[in-house]
Amino acid sequence: MRRYLAVLAIQLRVSLAAALAYRANFVIEGVLSIAWQALTLLPLVVVYQVRDSVAGWDAPSALVVIAYFLGVRAILEGLITPSLVDLVERIRSGAFDYVLLKPVDAQALVSASRHEPWKIFDLLGALAVLAYALARRGAPPSPGALALGAALFVAGVAATYALWILCAAASFWVVRLDNLMYLLGSVFDVARWPVDLFPAAWRVVFTFVIPVAVITTFPARALLGTLSPTAALATLAGAAGLVVVSRVVWRTAIRSYTSASS
Repeated sequence: MRRYLAVLAIQLRVSLAAALAYRANFVIEGVLSIAWQALTLLPLVVVYQVRDSVAGWDAPSALVVIAYFLGVRAILEGLITPSLVDLVERIRSGAFDYVLLKPVDAQALVSASRHEPWKIFDLLGALAVLAYALARRGAPPSPGALALGAALFVAGVAATYALWILCAAASFWVVRLDNLMYLLGSVFDVARWPVDLFPAAWRVVFTFVIPVAVITTFPARALLGTLSPTAALATLAGAAGLVVVSRVVWRTAIRSYTSASS
């Protein structure tokens, strides 16, 4: 584990040095991130201007869901997506051979190959939205709710990472899968809304097929103290199971890999 943490730290330093080489660009990316977050909040503002609650969610509670969405997306686009998009090109060109030659697990190495440090602005924005939402609610969450909300946030990030690994693993069989990853990113945008806002059939899809509810709605409920212990355990188990499945699929994909140069 120490070796993998060291590799991650090195890659983060390299990415940060590359980003700070053009500091004006770093600042511009930060400004764009703030503008994007404002646009993300705009539909929520419009909806709650004409009603006090939707499907049992008032405006501050819905803001908690968006805060989780912004946080997961910041980690996804800052640490995960750039590396896995780069992986598709490596598989296509045969450069993935050099990854397999390294004395480190290939999945860990490709998952930390590229980062976008300016996404820290998105993460800070998520924390600001969360603080504002909790302040509007008036009553702060209990320590237990905070701990469970943090644990389910980690579970949501893990579930999202597993979905992206499944898409990346599919690239070993069907090389042109760039659009699939972008499609999954578009579907992930649904996670900005509480899953209760959707019809029953879509709630099932967004909970058990594409688990966007696990990523944002359930962690928000945990922080707000409205998630049952059974649902919390099921969320943690589901995220862990998805990670295990993605690892098995990845290992199977590695065994079927043939170099583009062979």
